[in-house]
Order: sequence, then structure tokens, then C-alpha cells
Amino acid sequence: MLFTQNVIEFMNENLAIIAPLIIIQVVLMITALVSLIRAESTKGPKWIWALIILFINTLGPIAYFIFGRSHES
Repeated sequence: MLFTQNVIEFMNENLAIIAPLIIIQVVLMITALVSLIRAESTKGPKWIWALIILFINTLGPIAYFIFGRSHES
């Protein structure tokens, strides 16, 4: 109970810092998923990249943009 109250107090006090980070994460994830859907080919299976983008916060979409996109058209 005390731990839960401390977490809630922490979130309330630091919401101004945490909210932009959450927004950046969501925008990055959506952008990476749209790019993945539109891509004709990727380096590796698309379903693996989708899992990486969805379940590895912030670093997953960045990894997709750096390593996953195929430059062949």
C-alpha cells in the first residue's frame, strides 16, 4: 500500500517530465509500424520487426529504422 502511494505521488510530481517521453515513444512506435507496413521488403521477417517495435520500448523502433529497413526499391 505504501509502495503504491509512493508510485502515485512520484507520477503526479513528475508527470511533466514523463508525459513527453510517453508521447515520443508512441509517435516513434506508430511511425515505425507505418513504415514497416508500407515497406516491400525488410532485412529479416516483417513479423519479427513488428514484435521488436511493439515490445522493446523506444529502442525497438530505433533499431528498425537503423537496421531493419531495406534500401532496395
